[in-house]
Order: sequence, then structure tokens, then C-alpha cells
Amino acid sequence: MSTNVPALVGTPVEDVLTPCLLVDLDAYERNVERMANYINGQGLRHRAHAKTHKSPNIALDQIAHGAVGVCCQKVSEAEAMVNGGVRDVLVSNQVIQPAMIDRLAALARQARVLVCVDDMDNIDQINAAALRYKAPIEVLVEVDVGAGRCGVAPGEAAVPLAKRIAASEGLRFAGLQAYQGKAQHVHDFDERKGRIDEAIAAVKHTVELLEAEDLACDIVAGAGTGTYTFEGESGVYNELQCGSYVFMDADYQRIKMQDGRHIDDFENSLFIYSTVMSKTKADKAICDAGLKAQSVDSGVAVVFGRDDIEYIGASDEHGVIKDQDNVLRLGEKLKLVPGHCDPTVNIYDWYVGVRNGRVECLWPITGRGMCL
Repeated sequence: MSTNVPALVGTPVEDVLTPCLLVDLDAYERNVERMANYINGQGLRHRAHAKTHKSPNIALDQIAHGAVGVCCQKVSEAEAMVNGGVRDVLVSNQVIQPAMIDRLAALARQARVLVCVDDMDNIDQINAAALRYKAPIEVLVEVDVGAGRCGVAPGEAAVPLAKRIAASEGLRFAGLQAYQGKAQHVHDFDERKGRIDEAIAAVKHTVELLEAEDLACDIVAGAGTGTYTFEGESGVYNELQCGSYVFMDADYQRIKMQDGRHIDDFENSLFIYSTVMSKTKADKAICDAGLKAQSVDSGVAVVFGRDDIEYIGASDEHGVIKDQDNVLRLGEKLKLVPGHCDPTVNIYDWYVGVRNGRVECLWPITGRGMCL
């Protein structure tokens, strides 16, 4: 881990070096508690998605609030979680490369490990590794419920895969992975709900087909921050995989509820902290958070708590702030809400946790760059 630390515990927030990732600990803790209360109230399980935060510190906090474990997208990310103390990890993705299958099986010696599949040969490869390492692996069949990425079609196509898993000596059939990723950021309520209703119907049918073959789905998993209430109240899904709720980002807050309001279940708790580094023009300012400080796939960052200025563009190391009334001053600090929190987090080494105007904690982003 880099020693390029932007602050020390006790540092006043105005003295924190920028650009960095700032976490408002009060808002973050409220987000964690609100999701935990919802999950518990519905009698569900929560397997929080660690691809959002990539931090064992946060994962263990989520588990302390009732999460059964975490999801990861890559084996290396799962290794970072297990090495950080997490003992229940689902790689909610396919693992195909032989060396990475071996690493997955080795990890299963240290923790409960689950993985997703959508291919017969891959099942056999994972089974062989589980037997070599004498480490049982639990396996979910992934069904494509609209994301258009991985997964077999819902329904009959899932049955032979589940049978192969159940017949494999080193594996255990655990259930279904059914995440509708494309629905998460659909801003219109009715369209978003319609996509998830289709997913729920397809998953319900698949579960029924498997039950007819005496293949029980202990886990029916999916859902994200944008749709969790739909899956959570479906009577079909029993394990939700929400991740971004801990931080929220600008794009998630553009999605709308049934009454037309923008989603307000959770608060912005993650910010790109930035400094005005140049103020030579009356109508704009330049800050030190450019393209290398954020992911812009869902739009550029939004200035938090300000309607008098606007972040309007970026180059590698510079962010352009529209300052029509010339209110910004050289050296002024700004909190920016990233457009998309997950890939933004992957840029940084540290979270700087702040409360009451001072740095309270520093959390290493242990899983950053873990793409294998």
C-alpha cells in the first residue's frame, strides 16, 4: 500500500491534502444502518457488494451490521477481503483462467467461497481444483435476467448446469445469481420497476423448474441500490447484493421514486475533496480534481451543497468550475460527488474518514487495482 497519505488522524479537514477521497462518517454510518434495518425488516440476507468500496474495514462494518458476507467481482478482490478478515465471499462473476481457478480454490481453504458459472466445462474445471485443494466450493448458476452480460437464459437452460454442480464431488449447488445490472441506473421509476418485474418472473420460473428436479436454491441473489426494494419485496429473492448505498453517487441520485422525487433513501457520504488551484478568470475556477481523480462514465462530478457554482469539465489534472458570480477564491476546498463511485474509488489508496471537522480514521483501499 502506498504511503502517499493525504492526512493524519486529527488533521483539521481544511488541511487535508487534495485530491483525495473524503468519507463523511456520520452519513456513511446512517447509510449502513438504514440498509441493515431494511434487510432485517424483510427477513432477507445481505451480501454487500465490495466492488463499491474495496475495503475490508467497510466490509467488516457491514458484516457487524448483519451482512452475511460480501460479493466481489474478481478473485484478487476476494483475496483482499479474506486477507482483511472477511470469512464469507461470493465471486459474483465467472472465473475461467486456470491459474485464477486455482487461486479461488486456495482461498476456499481460508473462508467460505462461492462463485458463479454459466458453462459446463467451467463447472468441471472448478470441481477439479476444489478436489486438488481439498476445499469445497459453493456454486451459483448465473442467469441473464436482462443485463445482457454473463449468464444463461432463465428457465430450462439453468437446469443441466445445476445438475452438474450437484453431481460434482468437490462442489455444492447453492442457488441462482440473477442480477439485473442494466436496471440499476434507469432514472424513470416505471421503466426501472418494469425491468425488475420481468426479472422476478423469470427467476421465479427458474426456481420452480429446479425445485421440480429436487434442486433447492438456498440462495436467490441479485439486486442493487437502484432496485433493492423491488427484489426485496418480491418473495423470490432472498439475498440482496447492494453496494453503492454506502456512498451514493451523482448518478444514483438522479433516479426517481414513484412520486417523482429523486431517490433519498441514502445520503452522499463519499466525496472527492478538491482545492481551487487557479483563479485567474472571473467566471471560472480550476480545481485539482480532473479526469485522473474520477470516473466520468456517468458524467462529471457534482459540487456538493452548492448551487452557485458548477463542475463543467475536466482534463487529466484539472477540473473546470463554472463560477458565474466570481465567488470562489484560490485555495478554497470543495467537496465533489463522483458521477460513479465504484470506478472512482479504484483510483485512490486511502479513505479519509472525517467527523466534526477533523480526520477520525484512515482506511486503506486494499482492493484497489485488484482486476485479476
